[in-house]
Amino acid sequence: MSIRDREGAAVDSPAGAEEVGYEPGELSLADEIEALIEDGKTYIQAELSYQKTRAAFLADQAKATAVFGLAAAAFGSLALVGLTVGAIIALAPWLTAWGASALVVGLEAIAAILCARAAAKRWHSLLQVIQPDGEDKQ
Repeated sequence: MSIRDREGAAVDSPAGAEEVGYEPGELSLADEIEALIEDGKTYIQAELSYQKTRAAFLADQAKATAVFGLAAAAFGSLALVGLTVGAIIALAPWLTAWGASALVVGLEAIAAILCARAAAKRWHSLLQVIQPDGEDKQ
């Protein structure tokens, strides 16, 4: 099938042009660019809307995570206090109240020191990843 140009001469149509309703000269380059710009604006608006929704969801999840994390820390602290008091009371008949207190607090201090050393080791390895040896350290 051929299509007529502006002067009326027959011109072969591009493959598949009839199927999509393309007619040469139907849209100018300016129209194509304008349509492209409009499509770009639509894409940017959709992307911004998506990112705003995603950020709102993330904020809600972070807030709920913080609330449950704080509740877990509070209940965990109460449980440790109860365990400490219970251990002192249970050991008091064999070690006296002062001896039981010293043993329980000493064991907890050792556990705290070991945890602090492990945290410091991991902190230093994290800093090594962030700032390798070759860079200036401040």
